Amino acid sequence: MHSTTDSLLQPSDEVAEALAAGAPVVALESTIISHGLPQPRNLEVARELEGVVRAAGAVPATIAVLDGVPRIGLNEPELERIATEPGLRKLSQRDLPLAAALKASGATTVSATSFLAARAGIRVFATGGLGGVHRGWTEDQDESADLDTLSRTRITVVCAGVKSILDVPATLQRLETRGVSVVGFGTDTFPGFYLHSSGQPIDWQIGSPDEAAAIMRGQDALGGPETALIVANPVPEDQQLDPELHDRVLGEALAAAERQGIKGQAITPFLLGYLVDGTGGASLEANLAAVRGNTALAARIAVSWARS
Repeated sequence: MHSTTDSLLQPSDEVAEALAAGAPVVALESTIISHGLPQPRNLEVARELEGVVRAAGAVPATIAVLDGVPRIGLNEPELERIATEPGLRKLSQRDLPLAAALKASGATTVSATSFLAARAGIRVFATGGLGGVHRGWTEDQDESADLDTLSRTRITVVCAGVKSILDVPATLQRLETRGVSVVGFGTDTFPGFYLHSSGQPIDWQIGSPDEAAAIMRGQDALGGPETALIVANPVPEDQQLDPELHDRVLGEALAAAERQGIKGQAITPFLLGYLVDGTGGASLEANLAAVRGNTALAARIAVSWARS
């Protein structure tokens, strides 16, 4: 059963059936496949993450826009398109109407994936690290659209904090201002994406998926603004990037970006690419360890949520 003509969204048959039955579904973003990983590793990881969701008893819904149509759940040929098609756009929430009108194809960022998942009726979303407030914000006022979308989208995002290239304290302050709830999963410090901890404290922590589902029920019962819940799930210490190596290479990357005048949308891929090269690929492995852990936890939360 495909969606009716009054909706642009097109869920896969499997996702549509799961949503109709109230079965657990986990949204997955596609930017990590198209822009975040080299080929052919990206397609292997895409399949692996879907497998992690299934192993926990939930249905994966990898989200992307193909030929202008937001697809909620991809089949194998569609996943292959996202992994291999050259020139795919990277779509933020603001780009979705343009992509739909102009029949463009693209991978969805955290903001676009959150928006489309919530519109489709999916409550739980797994990703690596969120976007946030960039360093030097007082000069450039560069802030990810993720934060704005999460301040008005009722979705639970399981992540390993925000990308460590960002201004983490400023990002946490912004989330607080925008009314986005943040809870640590088994930790009282905010994770550092590649690192187990950013050193920034978190006010609340939980230790089980059932507690996350209870918070989600509380959000709905209380009403108020349709804000997100961020479940901050740290990468295990034995799988994190070496903190000294991280700090050294990140310092070099920031200096190189400054020298080359790189700003705006170009800064994130530049810094992340610099980290991959400067750490001999170790940052990529830490990123993947985080994404795997987040995906497994998101599936457990989705199962708890579906039971509640």
